Amino acid sequence: MTRKIRRAAVLGSGVMGAGIAAHLANVGIPVLMMDILPKDLTDKEKKQGLTMEDKQVRNRVAESGKEGLKKQKPSPLTSKENLHLIETGNMTDDMEKLSEVDWVVEVVVENLDIKKSVFVEVDKHRKQGSIISSNTSGISIEAMSEDCSDDMKKHFLGTHFFNPPRYLKLLEVIPTSNTDRDVLEFMKKFGEDTLGKGVVEAKDTPNFIANRIGTYGLLVTVREMLDQNLSVGEVDSITGPMIGRPKSATFRTLDVVGLDTFIHVANNVHDQVQGQEKEVFEVPDFMKDMNEKGWIGQKAGQGFFQKKKSEKGSEILELNPETMEYQERGKMKTKATEVAGQQKGPKQKLASLVKAKGDSAGDFVWSIVKPVLLYSAELTGEISDDIVSIDEAMRWGFGWDLGPFEMWDAIGLRTSAERMKEEGESLPEWIETMLDKGYETFYKKENGNVYYYHNQDYHQQNFNDKQINLKRLKETKEVLAKNAGASIIDLGDGVAGLEFHSQSNAIGMDVIQMINKAVDMVDEDFKGLVIGNQGSNFCVGANLGMMLMEAQDQNFFEIELVVKQFQQAMMRMKYSDKPVVAAPFGMTLGGGAEVCLPSAAIQASSETYMGLVEPGVGLIPGGGGNKELYLKHLNNLPEGIDFDLQKISNSVFEKIATAKTSTSGEEARQNGFLDRMDAISVNQDHLLHDAKQKVLGLAGSGYQAPKRKPVPVTGESGFATMLLGAKQMHLSGYASDHDLKIAEKLAFVIAGGRVKEGSKVDEQYLLDLEREAFLSLIGEAKTQQRMQHMLLKGKPLRN
Repeated sequence: MTRKIRRAAVLGSGVMGAGIAAHLANVGIPVLMMDILPKDLTDKEKKQGLTMEDKQVRNRVAESGKEGLKKQKPSPLTSKENLHLIETGNMTDDMEKLSEVDWVVEVVVENLDIKKSVFVEVDKHRKQGSIISSNTSGISIEAMSEDCSDDMKKHFLGTHFFNPPRYLKLLEVIPTSNTDRDVLEFMKKFGEDTLGKGVVEAKDTPNFIANRIGTYGLLVTVREMLDQNLSVGEVDSITGPMIGRPKSATFRTLDVVGLDTFIHVANNVHDQVQGQEKEVFEVPDFMKDMNEKGWIGQKAGQGFFQKKKSEKGSEILELNPETMEYQERGKMKTKATEVAGQQKGPKQKLASLVKAKGDSAGDFVWSIVKPVLLYSAELTGEISDDIVSIDEAMRWGFGWDLGPFEMWDAIGLRTSAERMKEEGESLPEWIETMLDKGYETFYKKENGNVYYYHNQDYHQQNFNDKQINLKRLKETKEVLAKNAGASIIDLGDGVAGLEFHSQSNAIGMDVIQMINKAVDMVDEDFKGLVIGNQGSNFCVGANLGMMLMEAQDQNFFEIELVVKQFQQAMMRMKYSDKPVVAAPFGMTLGGGAEVCLPSAAIQASSETYMGLVEPGVGLIPGGGGNKELYLKHLNNLPEGIDFDLQKISNSVFEKIATAKTSTSGEEARQNGFLDRMDAISVNQDHLLHDAKQKVLGLAGSGYQAPKRKPVPVTGESGFATMLLGAKQMHLSGYASDHDLKIAEKLAFVIAGGRVKEGSKVDEQYLLDLEREAFLSLIGEAKTQQRMQHMLLKGKPLRN
């Protein structure tokens, strides 16, 4: 029998429970979210004449959790419309509804006795064969299921999401000794394919994998900070991207997580281990003091850092652990940090710092990296069967660029192991055996395959067939064509891939040249083309620095040439005889969106932040984006239905003029950037595979290039209507003089210029209008000021 999860239930509606319910709704699974009964009536309920017997009151706790999803930032929902998939109830009246669901996930208070009592009730009402799991962050999965029926024990396991569930990739799946292997394998596949998670199988040990190692590493860092007399700010300045960790580094991360939550997680391990490990998990006194004072971080307004208003506007102060007072934030700058800052990737930066013996920053990094590497090696086999799961857990759960064993490879296993032993450390026996056999790395690559060390030998690492890794692919297949900005790769099965790899994947002449080359090659030899990459973002737009430099030098002929060639490349792509599918993810802004809009189809990641944001730098889209978004809106209308051309023009005008950007792939669809031909991938690791399948599907169904048709426009009357709205914004003080000038140019392009309402014009005519408006704006001093400000500050200037 094929197992499916058609409907789920979440028991608990706190931040985590509601977040899990939201994520289930995001992927289209109806979910019943239940919580306990409230103890008393609120004043509002009393005024309404309600009693404790009213359903509105009895479901209040869960309903409040649901309502809270609307206010959270960043939003747990990919679309507010997903709220309708969340039904609320309570765990006294509605437990019989569990017979209707395929998966029940428990997210109640972290107390073993309470959890066991909840599962006894679940067992009474669940249907045979339904999966039951706990989202506990560290309580024994085996212990909480010991009073359950045999059938429930077979279908019981831990499913530990990381907060916030929508954004953090890791899902730890923890079986018990009774869990049916088929159930475990199903949940791992469901977690990856449907929930879009990076799934690791963990053992039923305190805090599982990521929290065990991550908490250890944080506490080691705090201890070394105190021992080496460094400040909170100094530590954060070198424990973030400098060593392959998130920008939030150490103490900013603790402020975001919440010190109260962190202390609970640390105590969970502390209470279950012995010896030196127990000592490390003893939370320092000053952190306990902070917790008692309520200085628990972001949610309390202060923690390790505090934002204060000053004469300069506002400044961020750091806590002094000795005085418990806030002071000016420090930063560590040494020769080693300068050298590391010049290195390209996280491996090179980390290796550079670790090797800087005698440098205060280098010595500090070594003092916090060394124990984490040794601790991870000691726990291998205890918390996980292999090193791969540990590395993946740390990358997906804590946002590390490199897991512990990948870090060890980066700094050199043999040399670092010798240094450890010189410093009096002892290596786990399996590491000594590995070195004795002459093995120098935990991972190695051969013929595009990845191998990892396990049980005294290397074993091939298996990946989901839906994962296309461009880096590995390029190691086994010849790159078909390449320049500084992009590469053309054979993705297999007759599909080519165009990968951007310029700085920030920005579009310049090199990228434009490769777009044209890709279209030529595909027309000759392939079934279709996927445009995608695996950088930090799909594309942040045109090369702004280059455009500004040319504008300041008044090289407008050069700018026009680039813009015209970009427009022509987009038209070639649109009218190619072979289907072109764009695979956007992350920031897909300006020119990045313009690459997607004319494609035969878009296969977007669920986390796609798409918008035509050029007005923020004083411009309008120049690569055809105005026209293509307008056409997307027209093509999205149901066939045979009369439509209001002015209404469509107004909608497109408003989205571009305000630089409206989606906060998800689903919102990009709602904003009209995606239409019914387009689809969304929940798991970004599967994005290129899904885009490739879309190319094959289009090619296999007899794809034909779209026929070029004249475009109906609103003309002069439409221009006046759009401009009237912009002038009202200007008069109300919401738009500056320059904003109004940009809006006027934009309205003129969308309206189709000075033609009659309902006129049909050629696409090239609209492109010419767009290019002329773009060129006139880039020559403006205020536009150049906006461009300069964006390049220097990374945010728009209102002038």
